[in-house]
Order: sequence, then C-alpha cells, then structure tokens
Amino acid sequence: MKKEYDFSKARRGPVIAPAGKTRITIYLDDDIVQEFKSMAEKSGKGYQTLINEALKAQLGKKGKVLTAEVVRKIVREELAASS
Repeated sequence: MKKEYDFSKARRGPVIAPAGKTRITIYLDDDIVQEFKSMAEKSGKGYQTLINEALKAQLGKKGKVLTAEVVRKIVREELAASS
C-alpha cells in the first residue's frame, strides 16, 4: 500500500455508469406524487415506476406487447422446466 495516493485526476461518482437509467432531481406537485403513491399501493408497483410508465405512454413509447404467442412460449418453457 502506498503512503500517499494522487487523486488530482479523480472524479466523483460511480466507477461504472449504470446502463438504461439516469438519476435526476425533479420537482412535482404534491397532489401528483400522492396520486401516484396511492396508485402504487393498489398496483403493487413503485410510484416512480408508474411515473416512468406514464411518461413513456405520453411519448408514445410502449413496452413489449404480451401476445398469445408469447404467452404460449412462456407456458411451454415453464412446463418443460418443471418436468
């Protein structure tokens, strides 16, 4: 171990940046946050997840569609795994 380390070129923050999500600070009206929190209690999802989904819906970006074909594939895989 060195007696002294050079941190002159060091930067704050994580060594590896997380992929896919960005941490931000945002101010929302209290009633909006309360509404999402009550929706979260009913749905079992986090309120921040619900806010993210609402923003995606507003932008017209939807998640993967769960079709009958996808459900069949999942069921087949689960049945094969349990055999």
